[in-house]
Amino acid sequence: MLLGGVFLAALLAGSGSAQAQSKPKRAPAVKKAPPMPASPWAPVHKGPTPPKLVVLLVVDQFRADYVEKFHTQWSGGLKQMVDEGAWFRNAAYPYAATETCVGHSTISTGALPATHGMVANEWWDRGQGAQVTCTADANAKDIGYAGGKVSGGDSAWRMEVPSFAEELRFQRGGGARVATFSLKARAAIALAGHKADAVTWFDGGSGAWETSNRYGSVGFIEEYVKAHPVSEDFGKIWVPLLPPSVYLYSGQTPGAGVPEGWSASLPHALKGKNGAAGPDKAFYREWQTSPYADAYLDKLAERAVDAMGLGQHGGTDFLGVSFSTLDYAGHAFGPRSHEVQDVLARLDRTLAAMFDHLDRRIGHGNYVVVVTGDHGVAPLPEDMQKLGSEAGWLKLADIQQGIEKALEPLNYPKPAVAAITGSDIYFAPGVWERLKGDAAGMHAVMEAIEKVPGVASVHAAEEIKGRTATGDAVVSALGESYFEGRSGDLFVVPKAYWPMDFSPAGTARPYGTTHGTPYAYDQRVPILMMGAGIRAGVYWTEATPADLATPGAGHRAGTR
Repeated sequence: MLLGGVFLAALLAGSGSAQAQSKPKRAPAVKKAPPMPASPWAPVHKGPTPPKLVVLLVVDQFRADYVEKFHTQWSGGLKQMVDEGAWFRNAAYPYAATETCVGHSTISTGALPATHGMVANEWWDRGQGAQVTCTADANAKDIGYAGGKVSGGDSAWRMEVPSFAEELRFQRGGGARVATFSLKARAAIALAGHKADAVTWFDGGSGAWETSNRYGSVGFIEEYVKAHPVSEDFGKIWVPLLPPSVYLYSGQTPGAGVPEGWSASLPHALKGKNGAAGPDKAFYREWQTSPYADAYLDKLAERAVDAMGLGQHGGTDFLGVSFSTLDYAGHAFGPRSHEVQDVLARLDRTLAAMFDHLDRRIGHGNYVVVVTGDHGVAPLPEDMQKLGSEAGWLKLADIQQGIEKALEPLNYPKPAVAAITGSDIYFAPGVWERLKGDAAGMHAVMEAIEKVPGVASVHAAEEIKGRTATGDAVVSALGESYFEGRSGDLFVVPKAYWPMDFSPAGTARPYGTTHGTPYAYDQRVPILMMGAGIRAGVYWTEATPADLATPGAGHRAGTR
């Protein structure tokens, strides 16, 4: 475990933790550790001084190998994290459901999905008979800033345990100030938890910034959004930041899912659909996929530091920012693209501005900052095929059609499948209970699934639930993802380099690649820490981002 000494043990020393959670299992080792120098493992100093501000930065879809490949090209904030902080190079999620809501909830609570219950970005709700997002709340109402028109309601009510930020507020008697920002509701909300002072995200359909009445609107955000509308970026052009010679891959990745209005390679103009006269839905997608969105989030975070006085009073405050652009760019263009490399190069500069602002307002060494990722991403199958690897798309629509056809002669209800969400297959009411007692029916279903190109294995809920110890890494990863009542009845594991295609039969896939598997390219993320209480160095100890908020880890490597 990594940050208990900084996040909980250092901050909450002398008081009992309010949350009881299952201790997460260790992530699998992904690289043999070289011999460690003795000095970074010296005992922690007695009675560490709590930092004035905890800054948790999540870079959505931040693969661990991006730091390894690109850090020599950075000169700003990311470089500072690598050079002056602690770099944990052997970190990975130990579960299969490598998605945004799951990762952010794991980072913020210190628990795994089998405990915190946020098992996917969305899942089939058996009680409602409908698909639900992880933050959807029928009893909440979202609020648009600056007159923005939004709908629905969101909160963290489905998160079964408190977040670190909530724990901080509880232990400080409500005195800790908490602010989180992201383009995505599921990221901003998961970082905050059930209560916070300011929780803000972006509606890509309408172009509005919003929050929920569960948290309440905040005056300084209203003022900032009015003064700096996203529409100001309409017409700007995203050009490559780096010299052409330093980009590692081709400027055009085979199989890319290019946003509407863009060409297959940089530069990209933010002009919406067919060069629209003004901001439209296509423009907002382009904007989210561009570095301009990361820069905007940074400015919102800096404004929060000033307006809320974060880190500038007697206690410890919390600032969480999830930078979503890398995820949008990665889904569209894949990990071997100029766009991904350029987004990180520009984020490096954006974080330099953030750290400079924190140094001026709070003081260098008075805050701690963590940078990590919520999941990785698979290479584009078409790109892998070009390199001579076996790769393709696992079409979930083919799985559903195969199951229905297999059960048709056995007089099961039609449709027998209620939904397929990622790797989870949900059967219609009564079907799964009947299948468990019908050997012929179960065999027919399993055989139909296994015949679909790209399927590696299929597992029943009864095989994986309970987090039973097993020598099978895939079954263990599925078990760490399983939450009774929310997870599916059957679970499909694709072959490596066969990402899941969620598109309905007969429709075009709108993205270039995706994630959500128990493979290293989805599980491995970096953990970078810098600031108060952090001993700089490269660490090869096995770790998982769940360790960041797990209680009782004060005397571990990376803290002092």
